Amino acid sequence: MSNAQSYRKYVEFAALCLLASVLFWWFGRSLDWAEVWRAVGNSDPYLLCAAVLLICSVYLFRAFRWGVLLKPLTTTRLSDLFAATTIGFSAVFLVGRAGEFVRPVVLSMRDPGVRPSASLVTIVVERIYDLTAVALIFAINLIWFKPPLTLGVSFDRVRIAGLALLGAIILGIAFLTWFRKRSPAVLLFVERLFSSWRFVPRRLAKLFLRILEQLAQSLRVLVNFGELAQTIGWTALLWFAIAAANLLVMRAFHLQVGLAETIFVLGWALVGSLVPTPGGAAGAFHAATAAGLLFLGVKKDIAAALSIVMHLVDFGPALLFGIFYVIRGDLSLSRLRTLISPKEAELR
Repeated sequence: MSNAQSYRKYVEFAALCLLASVLFWWFGRSLDWAEVWRAVGNSDPYLLCAAVLLICSVYLFRAFRWGVLLKPLTTTRLSDLFAATTIGFSAVFLVGRAGEFVRPVVLSMRDPGVRPSASLVTIVVERIYDLTAVALIFAINLIWFKPPLTLGVSFDRVRIAGLALLGAIILGIAFLTWFRKRSPAVLLFVERLFSSWRFVPRRLAKLFLRILEQLAQSLRVLVNFGELAQTIGWTALLWFAIAAANLLVMRAFHLQVGLAETIFVLGWALVGSLVPTPGGAAGAFHAATAAGLLFLGVKKDIAAALSIVMHLVDFGPALLFGIFYVIRGDLSLSRLRTLISPKEAELR
């Protein structure tokens, strides 16, 4: 890693940390923190523990789904998939969305037969599944969800936004299905295009073509009924577990809510989690989750307390698993840092 690359990397991380600090300041600028901590102290610890156990099961479901997505490319052990999944999500918690690159690298460290570029492509497919599931659940939930009467026009805008997101996801899936069926022709066209574009470095062109080819292979699940059924099943199971865990957190704060209200708030939380700040979208997640709770008429301080605890429940367990694997000696941090350097960004 050159000094310039290293400097840029640290500057980018510092900028994201600053953004997280600003968002968290904006989130807590008018809160009565004594009331916030009182609400946390009054929460039900048994329900919170049950929520943490459900989130732990989510990592197992993700590992099973990842194995199905990798099947067209390679096979690997469930234990390696689970370890890479939890370590990867602990990296996301610590450094933000840039930590997504940790998962394929860790998997290749534990199973040298798995190419990081191949597993990285399947993670992209995973994100497609997750975005589709969230948009579908959120949009369907809005059809019969009955908001407080005080919301008025503002909720109509939320409903329109949810349906628009669903439409965009459907179009995206249609495009990916077309790409999977027409991938040989698309790859040939792109290869000819790069041949005529002399200004594009040959190495970069080969990398892009390799990623497109592996993406086409990974998207086999869209045209293979058996694999499609398995991946949809695991996706449904893991998002049901996430929704149930968040429902338990809300019940732990003595809110009389059901699954519909939980899904509504979960949609807001996931929008906040897309912000690539360290600490698992720190600041953005809290502000978005609290905004969703305020829509339901939850008091501001309770909404803030609940968003803080929900963030820890949703992101914290992965960090514990990551620490466990480091202590046990299953992960070399120095080697991991070397493999994630810009020189290795091509993911071999």
